[in-house]
Amino acid sequence: MVIDVPTRNVDRAVGTLIGHEVTRRFGSAGLATETIDVTLTGSAGQSLGAFLPHGITLRLIGDANDYVGKGLSGGEVVVRPHPESGHSAAGNVIAGNVIGYGATAGALYIAGVVGERFLVRGSGATAVVEGVGDHALEYFTGGFALILGPTGRNLGAGMSGGEAVVLDLDVDHVNTAELTSGSLLLTKLDDQLRNRVFSMLRRHWEQTGSERARSLLQQLEAQPDEAWSRFTRIIPRDFARVLEIRERARHEVRDPDGDQAWSEILEAIHG
Repeated sequence: MVIDVPTRNVDRAVGTLIGHEVTRRFGSAGLATETIDVTLTGSAGQSLGAFLPHGITLRLIGDANDYVGKGLSGGEVVVRPHPESGHSAAGNVIAGNVIGYGATAGALYIAGVVGERFLVRGSGATAVVEGVGDHALEYFTGGFALILGPTGRNLGAGMSGGEAVVLDLDVDHVNTAELTSGSLLLTKLDDQLRNRVFSMLRRHWEQTGSERARSLLQQLEAQPDEAWSRFTRIIPRDFARVLEIRERARHEVRDPDGDQAWSEILEAIHG
């Protein structure tokens, strides 16, 4: 089912009622991807796509206020500028503060810059965005963020899980205490992570028409060494150990959620 409707900035929590109905009728698993596909045109109010479950895609052509994807629970939210906006997405603000607050699953694709506290308390969703304000990934516990632009100050404060990849990272903007204590690690991307980022870039381009994503994809194919050197992975030290132990268990054909793996995890993180 595909629906195309206008929206105004007084319309709040658009998509939440239909999300409730999907969850009530089909349970927490929701529906197959893009079963319900809604395209909105205009300016969204607060909390666009809040608590959206799996099976619903909300596409906004325009701009949005705060809390886009709040509590996102498996659905997909896409935000791209209107073709008559008169400016490119790169470097321009398209959504407000606290985007993806508490998101547990699903995906956000935002072609433009967002405000402060991006993905605060996120615990499982994936997101692509083209710039963020201060305090991004604050208290982040799970999920994956791909940031294709500048960040504000205090990036990663209290970040205990999940990971992020940032284009042209300014290390001075990363939370000083987390870096000094060694709680956060900054690394280059290995082949597995490069493949994941490349796939996310392609999906971002397909969903939003992002010129930045298209340009990066071209650079990665034409000059891979130079282009990949611009990306930095941010990951909590203890979470990196968890991922390593789980991957080793898979390689040894053991259950990554089994007793032995968890015993190793608890020992590694002093749990």
